[in-house]
Amino acid sequence: QVQLVESGGGLVQAGGSLRLSCAASGRTFSVYNMGWYRQAPGKDREFVAQSSWSGGNTYYADSVMGRFTISRDNAKNTVYLQMNSLKPEDTAVYYCTAARGSLRVGVEYWGQGTQVTVSS
Repeated sequence: QVQLVESGGGLVQAGGSLRLSCAASGRTFSVYNMGWYRQAPGKDREFVAQSSWSGGNTYYADSVMGRFTISRDNAKNTVYLQMNSLKPEDTAVYYCTAARGSLRVGVEYWGQGTQVTVSS
């Protein structure tokens, strides 16, 4: 089992920045691909970003490319999502996720979520 706990959400004005953190515990963190999904009100959950187990490969949804950056610190069992130039449409609950395969194919573990609200 892997437990994921997110932090760092909040309310920010459009154009602002937030950094989400996700602390993992349980099984060996470094073997998992880590990433983020989000779910806006009335919409399905959508993939946001993924970091490979080594941190050497990252992937982003087109909607956040160039604005969001995912990173991880395996020594601290933590993954981060730096969100810049935030837009009202980024408002959602953001979930930390983990899987041994691609997160776009299947998520093995989910965090409880953290709310991000971007005001216009």
